[in-house]
Amino acid sequence: QVELVESGGGLVQAGGSLRLSCAASGRIFSIDVMGWYRQAPGKQRELVARIFSGGSTVYADSVKGRFTISRDNAKNTMYLQMNSLKPEDTALYYCNLNRGAAGTWGQGTQISVSS
Repeated sequence: QVELVESGGGLVQAGGSLRLSCAASGRIFSIDVMGWYRQAPGKQRELVARIFSGGSTVYADSVKGRFTISRDNAKNTMYLQMNSLKPEDTALYYCNLNRGAAGTWGQGTQISVSS
């Protein structure tokens, strides 16, 4: 069972940037589908971005052009580069790994964007 640990969260002013990392305790395979999700207070967890085998990606409309998801399988790590942050990006950010029918979640890292 792979465990995921997010890092890189924090407090940033609107317009700023942050880079999240998601480190896996075991090997990441190219067939694994990985993604970032977020949950703001009082709201449901929502997809931010996903990255598939071969490197194809999908993004939520709200982050397109501002966020970039990437992965380094050799380092067993996934990243989320977040630019032009907005107060509405404030949330607990989770990384996710799907391998076949099994899914694994990290514990989350908080992003707070001040106006």
